[in-house]
Amino acid sequence: MARPIKETPILTGKDAERFVERAERVEKMSKEVRATNYAKLMERVKEAKKLITFCW
Repeated sequence: MARPIKETPILTGKDAERFVERAERVEKMSKEVRATNYAKLMERVKEAKKLITFCW
């Protein structure tokens, strides 16, 4: 049976300020950079799949 979800705590003070600063500092990636990152990720996934074995 599922456990109840606890309430999310409210951030105050320095924690809240740090959260807002980091949320505003989101770096935007160009489509080219994003595509390059995705291609690298897919290559790493291919390599990882070679090492994974399933035992059913």
